Amino acid sequence: MKLAEIQEALKAEGLDGWLFFDHHKRDPLAYRVLDFEPSSPVTRRWYYYVPAKGEPRGLVHKIEAQTLDPLPGSHEQYASWQEMTAGLRTLLHGPRRIAMQYSPKCEIPYVAMVDAGTIDVIRGFNIDVFSSANLLQYFDARWTTDQLETHLEAGRKVDAIRGAAFLHVGEALRAGNRITEWDVQQFIRARFAEQGLVTDHGPDVAVNANASNPHYEPKQDLCSEIRKGDVLLMDMWAKLDRPSSVYYDITWVGFCGTRPSAEIENVFGVLRDARDRAVEFVKDGVAAGRKMRGYEVDDVARSRIKSAGFGDYFFHRTGHSIGNDVHGTGANMDNLETHDVREIIPQTCFSIEPGIYLRKFGMRLEVDVYVGEGEARVTGEIQDKLILLSC
Repeated sequence: MKLAEIQEALKAEGLDGWLFFDHHKRDPLAYRVLDFEPSSPVTRRWYYYVPAKGEPRGLVHKIEAQTLDPLPGSHEQYASWQEMTAGLRTLLHGPRRIAMQYSPKCEIPYVAMVDAGTIDVIRGFNIDVFSSANLLQYFDARWTTDQLETHLEAGRKVDAIRGAAFLHVGEALRAGNRITEWDVQQFIRARFAEQGLVTDHGPDVAVNANASNPHYEPKQDLCSEIRKGDVLLMDMWAKLDRPSSVYYDITWVGFCGTRPSAEIENVFGVLRDARDRAVEFVKDGVAAGRKMRGYEVDDVARSRIKSAGFGDYFFHRTGHSIGNDVHGTGANMDNLETHDVREIIPQTCFSIEPGIYLRKFGMRLEVDVYVGEGEARVTGEIQDKLILLSC
């Protein structure tokens, strides 16, 4: 556990401490931040308090007394609920402002791990509970140099597979062979396996109206054939099959033919502009040392789409944090689904992926942006033109 770093971060946030709590391993964030594996099963509640100054201390049930053994500090025990309440009161004697995995009004669902009842108990001790969202971003969303390298390596492989997948579709269409969204998905999954890549599900391969469902995923018995004249979207995410590796996540679009309609070209151009404006906003802000928050990036991309008359057809956030999970715990580029006021901090990565989803077809253009010290960059290839698949 990075005790000194946690305590410095608590002081910077003006907090007296950070209370971790879990039951049945419902809060994976607690284990990641504290960097420990429990020494016994977790079927009873445990509490671990890290003060801004001084030694941490814990509270565990007697039948799971070893749970917190890997962590420093004294660990008191309880059996009855009365003993637990009294022990918790003693554990928290003194502090008045503490952080927990809590999000006011559930504005940041990724952080909201602690149940309302437990929050009620803590507040009953006349303690103010604050969100650990900023702390979690610092301790869970930042990448090491090695993690960045795993992302870049995964990106090179995924970009090559994406290119091969579009070529595969073009070859099938030119040969007059039947090919479906499911077929292409399986083509991509097979190459992920060959290249040592893993993913939690997907990828999404969708044509026309199917592409207007941002989370569409073809099934073998429920998919569409890919035909001449179709808009084709491919959204794929994967990471190296190694411990601590992080995801690479992209979306590209193509047209099955050589002469897309003016409407298709227009939607693509609007999305490209929205994406590029958001990317430049981040790059310029990081280079200038300007503090930026997730919602501001969303506003930049969304304003371009709204000005083109497509505001009602962009109904998700502009981007999400990326980490060990494809949806990470850092700042999201969001002023629609939530109002994400977290600062964009160094050593974090997120997607920028504006979309327009019309009745006939949908499009989304997605890149990953990594923020380093003094600079930000897109980590993979960037789609500037609609892919045209001659048939």
